[in-house]
Amino acid sequence: MRFVAVPQWQGSPSSRAMRLSDGADAIFGDLPAKASTLIEVPVGAGDALGTTIHRLSAISSTADALAAELASSDETALVVGGDCGIELAAVAHAYRDDTCVVWFDAHPDLHSPESSESGAFSGMILGALVGRADDELRAGAVTVTPPRIPTSRVVLAGARSFDDAEDAFVEESGIATVSAFDLDPQDVVDAVAATGATSVYIHVDLDVLDPSSFDGLLDPQPFGLEPATLVATIQALRERFELTGAGICSFAPATAEAAADDLGTILRIVGALAR
Repeated sequence: MRFVAVPQWQGSPSSRAMRLSDGADAIFGDLPAKASTLIEVPVGAGDALGTTIHRLSAISSTADALAAELASSDETALVVGGDCGIELAAVAHAYRDDTCVVWFDAHPDLHSPESSESGAFSGMILGALVGRADDELRAGAVTVTPPRIPTSRVVLAGARSFDDAEDAFVEESGIATVSAFDLDPQDVVDAVAATGATSVYIHVDLDVLDPSSFDGLLDPQPFGLEPATLVATIQALRERFELTGAGICSFAPATAEAAADDLGTILRIVGALAR
């Protein structure tokens, strides 16, 4: 497996979003140097390009750079953010007709540009991947095309902070969900198997973890997963399904010293994905 770090922060709605760049850099520093690449992210915030998606120009140029890097090799990639918006190019590259996207995240990220109050791309990235942002992305001349994943090939795992519009979309679309409360790895495996998929793309937003076990988060949500449960679930998925790609996002350490406290947990997750 190869590793691609993308210290993008422009997709986040947080006033402390630059910490996401620091988090990606911290993880990159602990990855195998010969197998790792760092994508250059625009320095500025970027422009909406006439759309309702904030900072879309920076997000689009970063997606182009990541797509070009991923296309340079057939090796399976683990992409390290930054905010969750990096998954636009990562999932577009790795998704196949037999793939289920397993979304480990405290938030479902299923807004459309119309339903999002913040305009932040990270809150609508999974929505974009299932086709909810096509018009706005076209209007902004974004060249990385979302794969339009069928909602029947998405499993939300550990999500527990839904806005009303996202809740309504999940109910309407029938997206499978596995609650963070007493999550059993086999429940996630069974949910993926029920989609008929034979491969998985695994997205891990670190806020899926309980904040009592992991500090470096911009938007911690209570009642999350323990790191051991997340690792065991990833291992169970990998034993059953082929991995087409993976992403880890949203590490936001307050200081370099704080980053060191969380890196052991992150590296265990990386190890489960890259085994």
